[in-house]
Amino acid sequence: MSTTSSPSSYTARHLSVLEGLEAVRKRPGMYIGSTDSRGLMHCLWEIIDNSVDEALEGHGTEITIVLHPDSSVEVRDTGRGIPVDTVASAGLSGVEVVFTKLHAGGKFGGGSYAASGGLHGVGASVVNALSSRLDVEIDRGGLTHAMSFHRGEPGVFTDAGAPSPDAPFEAFTTVSQLTVAGKVPRKRTGTRVRYWADRQIFPESAAFSYDELVTRARQTSFLVPGLQLTVRDERRLAGTPGADGPVEEVFLHEGGVVDFVDFLATDPPVSDAWRLRGSGTFTETVQALDAQGRLRPKDVERTCEVDVALRWGTGYETEARAFVNIIATPKGGTHVTGFEQAVLKVLRKQIDANSRKLKLTAKDTKERIEKDDVLAGLTAVVTVQVPEPQFEGQTKEVLGTAPVRPIVAKVVEQELTRILTSSARHEKSQAALVLEKVVGEMRARIAARTHKEISRRKNALENSTLPAKLADCRTNDVDSSELFIVEGDSALGTAKHARSSQFQALLPIRGKILNVQKASLADMLKNAECASIIQVLGAGSGRTFDLDAVRYGKVVLMTDADVDGAHIRTLLLTLFFRYMRPLVEAGRVFAAVPPLHRIETIAHGRSKAEVVYTYSEAELHRHLTRLERSGRRYKEPIQRYKGLGEMDAEQLAETTMDPQHRTLRKITMADEAALREAERVFELLMGNDVAPRKDFLIAGAAALDRQRIDA
Repeated sequence: MSTTSSPSSYTARHLSVLEGLEAVRKRPGMYIGSTDSRGLMHCLWEIIDNSVDEALEGHGTEITIVLHPDSSVEVRDTGRGIPVDTVASAGLSGVEVVFTKLHAGGKFGGGSYAASGGLHGVGASVVNALSSRLDVEIDRGGLTHAMSFHRGEPGVFTDAGAPSPDAPFEAFTTVSQLTVAGKVPRKRTGTRVRYWADRQIFPESAAFSYDELVTRARQTSFLVPGLQLTVRDERRLAGTPGADGPVEEVFLHEGGVVDFVDFLATDPPVSDAWRLRGSGTFTETVQALDAQGRLRPKDVERTCEVDVALRWGTGYETEARAFVNIIATPKGGTHVTGFEQAVLKVLRKQIDANSRKLKLTAKDTKERIEKDDVLAGLTAVVTVQVPEPQFEGQTKEVLGTAPVRPIVAKVVEQELTRILTSSARHEKSQAALVLEKVVGEMRARIAARTHKEISRRKNALENSTLPAKLADCRTNDVDSSELFIVEGDSALGTAKHARSSQFQALLPIRGKILNVQKASLADMLKNAECASIIQVLGAGSGRTFDLDAVRYGKVVLMTDADVDGAHIRTLLLTLFFRYMRPLVEAGRVFAAVPPLHRIETIAHGRSKAEVVYTYSEAELHRHLTRLERSGRRYKEPIQRYKGLGEMDAEQLAETTMDPQHRTLRKITMADEAALREAERVFELLMGNDVAPRKDFLIAGAAALDRQRIDA
């Protein structure tokens, strides 16, 4: 028989009151989000942000972060140094107050910081509470002051050698002591914090990420021009840049958010990086201490500084970063809302005013420009400086201060309108290109929607919308199916006999398709060959591309092994890279590798006649040398394939289409560096700027195999 406790059994003795930093250790997720690697990195950001806040106020120009081999991390700065004098209300030194008291610091309206990232006064104390050891040294007033903590409690470690969290520790019992560790020049100031994360809180699998640290340091150097950040990794961890020895990277940028936008952008520019700056004021009611030390409501006038950089590129991806007092807000907030509203409003107004120049049809004018049309190809950095902003939670991922939205919207609207209506020739031409791009995105969206509606209607009637020239396969299994894009009708005839119709589909194209790197989006959609490829794949294009809707598991580009074939393959890759990039990123686009030569050896003695295919001139000469050394003869002349149509079906199947014998080259973009290099190469080979391409051709002319020219 089960029993339940009566209400009277729940009394005051069941209630717990957590004192000091006990609450942090009991519920760490409330303060740092989680106790995995993400939470570990958040603790580090708290210490780094304190140093950055000093630099924002004009104190200190250098910050160094060191990852030590003993799993500790150290942050050094050249700021003013944490105050070492006694805080009268607490009876403790400023250092101990900062590292042991929640909601304590210089960022509660005391005038020390106009705008900072650390606002809740819990950053340093939370890190201290979650560390098995924390050492802090402050250079100030010609002396180096030091103090150590064990899980948030001040005291003294007795180190036999190098500092360790496992060294004997004796906590202060009556009076805490801030020791003097040495002397320094009077003008030298700064703070050094080194701590060991407590493995009672963080699992052994939680580790500091060097790549994340470098990304954050680079980002901060853009946002605080003139601040030098050094990241050093001494851990020698396998799989990291410092695996073979200590590695160090230094970041220093003077151009601010404009440099940041240029760094983030991966596509060729439609406009320069435009900087939009301004400010606004608002009144906020806050709780302030009166003369008696009691909290009273008080109206305070705040100033919000807005600094935005943006540029449009030829691509369709959006890369927008937002920051409040240099703290990243990846989930947006009121500043991002104001920015997006203003950009949309300005561009709608400018497109309406320039409808005749943009040749908008009656059908176009019925459609409204949408946010996605404006954001396509946009790279932007939105930063605001606000005293005591309201974030949603300690992790500071969303800005909640409502008055920031209209201020950002007003600044962006005024400055962007000024640029788009400028009479200066350079800005005027770029403004026209931006408006054309936005209108092109709108038309592409309408075309994609219309195409989808037509497809749905025809599918409902069970009619095929696929081009008549497509030789489709029979299987419905996407993963096993393959689409071969074949150059020319002559190769198509041979390929039809060479393929396995169960899982291999064929789509012929007529020679060289449109160069989409130069052409507009509207021209690409009008091109019959590009439209056929997009239609056959069935997943849309650009921003509407849906990887899950692709009808084939592999797309194989099968072109002739000559210069024209290489050009056609490059044109096709340009189409996939610009408008169906997720397919390339997923590793589902391949280039067939047809042979260049066919060598037929003559039977001699016990050696039977055989056929060998080679794929380069070097491979051909190596094989011929082997045959001559072994005394084997071969039929002359050696067959040189200049086109797929020169092969019979059996040869094409054996060398290029049969999965058991063929060779395919996978087109890959493994990381961001590969993506940037791909952007550069496509712009070099296929873009509008002719001079660099001419230099590239001249430099590589000597390496050209003249036999590959079909002339």
